[in-house]
Amino acid sequence: MITPVLIELRKIFSKWHSYVGFIAIAALVPIVQVALASEGESYFRLFTQTLRNVFEFSGNLKNGYLVGFVTLNAMIAHIPLLVALVTGDLLAGEATAGTLRILLIRPPSRMAYVTAKFIAGMIYSNLLTVWLALLSLGTSVLFLGTGELIVMSSAITILPADDITWRFFYAYGFAAISMMTAAALAFMLGAFVENAIGPIAATMAIIIVFTVISALDASFIQILKPFLFTNHALGWRLFFDAP
Repeated sequence: MITPVLIELRKIFSKWHSYVGFIAIAALVPIVQVALASEGESYFRLFTQTLRNVFEFSGNLKNGYLVGFVTLNAMIAHIPLLVALVTGDLLAGEATAGTLRILLIRPPSRMAYVTAKFIAGMIYSNLLTVWLALLSLGTSVLFLGTGELIVMSSAITILPADDITWRFFYAYGFAAISMMTAAALAFMLGAFVENAIGPIAATMAIIIVFTVISALDASFIQILKPFLFTNHALGWRLFFDAP
């Protein structure tokens, strides 16, 4: 199985659109880093202006941990679309090129062939998550250092510097599961058509529709929410809660 997977990975990275996600992340992270370095103080004053009358804030609050958190928060809703761009093309692309039937009559079984493509798609989605982690967290910590992390949601949580690394480890792991869910959906849809545009567009439409539904609060929608995978995509934030 290793050889077929390597072949499929070679096919994936031989196409230019496979690098769109990596380029997008590489372009976004420096922007966030520069914005935080130049406007970080205004950012903190805006969200903590009511607390400054009671508390005094000190320390390196504009640090690499904050960049990692902000970038993950900004990209988590968009990376699944970038993943679908590749995984939706794995099967449907072969059908469009006319090579699918030729490949299926060769010695590897149909199950082995499809499984190899699926595994390659999952590896790609995880590589994209690792790339996000290396750039958003790794380089940011290298250039901006470490410090306390202020998380602002329904409440303001301040996490000490020595209690953050493990949280990011699990958060990126959770994000990887979200990416693989979108990848699996696009891969499944690609098995039913012979045009790669169809499964990619359908996956994007499903993600958008599910995201909009997850944001509504009607009573009958509350029943549906547990079954929408987009409703759980932001669950990584729970790792940064400190009740």
